[in-house]
Amino acid sequence: MKKDSHAPTRGSWGSSIGFILASAGAAVGLGNIQRFPYVVSQHGGGAFVLLYLFCVVLLALPLMLVEFALGRHTQRNPMCAIDSIKPKGPWKYAGLLTILTAFFILSYYSVIGGWTLGYIVGTVSGSNMVLKEFASDPVHVFSYMALFVLIVAFVVSRGVKKGIERYSKVFMPLLLLLLIFLVIRSVTLDDAGIGLEYYLKPDFSKINGTSFIFALSQAFFSLCIGEAVLVTYGSYSSKKENLFSSAIYISLFDTIVALVAGMIIFPALFAFNHVGAEGIGLTFDVLPSVFQVMPFGQLFGAGFFILLAFAAVTTGIALLEIPVIYLIDAWNWKRTPAVIVVALAAFVVGIPSALSSGISPFFTNLSIPHLKLHGFYEIMDFMWGGLGMVFGGGLLAIFVAWVWGIEKASKELHFGSNRFGWYQPFWGVSVKYVAPFLILCILISMLF
Repeated sequence: MKKDSHAPTRGSWGSSIGFILASAGAAVGLGNIQRFPYVVSQHGGGAFVLLYLFCVVLLALPLMLVEFALGRHTQRNPMCAIDSIKPKGPWKYAGLLTILTAFFILSYYSVIGGWTLGYIVGTVSGSNMVLKEFASDPVHVFSYMALFVLIVAFVVSRGVKKGIERYSKVFMPLLLLLLIFLVIRSVTLDDAGIGLEYYLKPDFSKINGTSFIFALSQAFFSLCIGEAVLVTYGSYSSKKENLFSSAIYISLFDTIVALVAGMIIFPALFAFNHVGAEGIGLTFDVLPSVFQVMPFGQLFGAGFFILLAFAAVTTGIALLEIPVIYLIDAWNWKRTPAVIVVALAAFVVGIPSALSSGISPFFTNLSIPHLKLHGFYEIMDFMWGGLGMVFGGGLLAIFVAWVWGIEKASKELHFGSNRFGWYQPFWGVSVKYVAPFLILCILISMLF
């Protein structure tokens, strides 16, 4: 691996707000909008929200700081970062795992990202959008998937400051404005109050061990832990950056978007008697049928899918940046050819996932019965968006705590943050002992 500690095309953030918005954009993805609200409604409403926030403090926030500290200290991607601290031994392959995780997630995430773009066009044109028909049409699927990859590649090719940061400053405020517009429209529907009560009414009787695992998992996955994003984005930060407060702001932003998404979805579902759906079916089948009968539903629906597209694009930008910066750091590639090669590779690798929604019987019917996984897309999501992220996040935490050392990592986090001192004792215990145990619990729940 050829390393150059002075790669000229690497880049850095131009401002703290740019770093926070870009990192928040990476965290705010489709899972926030289509999964989190349903999990909240089924596990105690407001009671689950409190449990989720507890899990963010207990697990997600400490692990975010692990990755930020490692990235800023080394100014490198995860594999090169670990290699610079521990040159000999297998630990660098933990960094490689997180890079591969980001790449493979991008490959199948681009399929759904393409769907969001297709649904914007379909909703605006007044088409009757049916997921089974749309996803089984190869012309639509691959055209919009290619468009999604092109948008993401264009932003990343512009670099850190002129690309990722600049467009994050545009996309994230627009996302917030769309959220506000959609919430106002949704809560003014008939029976909106019933939907909000179903969504957020605290019910502590539903809180149990399963709820805790769901909250842990949501906190882990929602904040991009274990997929190299936070290490990489942290590596673009200066010593003046307050990583502690930035991590808190990113966590709050991510949580608020996820919560507000439910305030859009559930009033609309109750107003038009479509309660009970979840996940992809809710997003791409049930909600479009609701928009068709809703007053001004065409405008509302277009806004909703634009919101989804913004969330997908900002996450896609982060996922593409990870393997790109690895090629820049480790092999001295120029940014543009690195972007082209990785984007093309992600598109090609994503083809089986695109085929698994009805286009190809083989990839559609592929299954792992023990894990209740059906279709190539679900299998990839489990392998990389599940196991890959959890293993990667766990290995990074163990490396920082037990190999690099809590004291050295804490010293890095003190730069730019005088207030980190009061949090440091809790952080050290959490990273060394609590986080590995909780990650093991998540892994067991996934496999059994």
